[in-house]
Amino acid sequence: MNVSDNSSDKQRSAIDDRDWSLLTQGDRIRQIEEEGYLIMPAHITTGHLEELKSECGKLETVGRDYSERQRGSKAVHLKSRILAELIAYNPTTDFLESILGDRLVFVHSGYDRSEPGTPGISLHTDGQPYGSRIFGYEGSCPITIRVLYYLDDLTMDVSPFRVIPRSHLCVHSDANPYKRYDSHPEQVVVPCKAGDALFLNHKVFHGTLPNVGNRPRSMVSIAYRPAWAGPISTVGERCPGELDSLPASVLPYMGDPNGQDYDFEASNKPDAMATGAPGMNPSRWG
Repeated sequence: MNVSDNSSDKQRSAIDDRDWSLLTQGDRIRQIEEEGYLIMPAHITTGHLEELKSECGKLETVGRDYSERQRGSKAVHLKSRILAELIAYNPTTDFLESILGDRLVFVHSGYDRSEPGTPGISLHTDGQPYGSRIFGYEGSCPITIRVLYYLDDLTMDVSPFRVIPRSHLCVHSDANPYKRYDSHPEQVVVPCKAGDALFLNHKVFHGTLPNVGNRPRSMVSIAYRPAWAGPISTVGERCPGELDSLPASVLPYMGDPNGQDYDFEASNKPDAMATGAPGMNPSRWG
């Protein structure tokens, strides 16, 4: 990991520009669990990338409340069949199923574009245990992983991703998930290439730097959770019309958005307890 003088953020920032292709499966699991983020390089093929960019170019976008230059569109899986098919993209779902060990439930989709002049996104979390005005009760799901598919290069001057590694593990009040920060002295900036995918624990503090370049950068995001990890209060149900409009490949991921799997009456010594749980073996990082 390098350290560079990033004048746009007025401080020296570590830059995570490692060769992500060298990570083993164990390395990837450790990275997402311990650090809170993971890059999958060249996750989208060139032809698929161009197809996604073309579809996103047709979307109507709205500016954020803090800048018209930070624009986006919600629920893009309902606006394009090609974007909907991204929910069932096998290289992504196979990895998520291997680390979550449960049936995946689609949470939400979106498109974001950072145009020249955008001030950047504040350091924040997407996981808020009691819900919030911004994220609703979807943010209260105990586990969610967002996958960000970058459609353009993220260079140091064009809104690169930034993150506070391991902040999702912190129990200090500074890591209260409802707080936001303009910057942090130990933030890490992560340049990426078009076609790379970022896997993000929704509890980790993250954001972007300003776009001080001369071109926009855009991405499509898809969020998933394991089937057991539902929200604390009711979120909107999926309507039949929504399901009827989606590709068949996506339907297995359209489980009950309010579904949960827990036993409030669980006893200290339930019958037929298991004697192993490989999904939480410490050796899974090896």
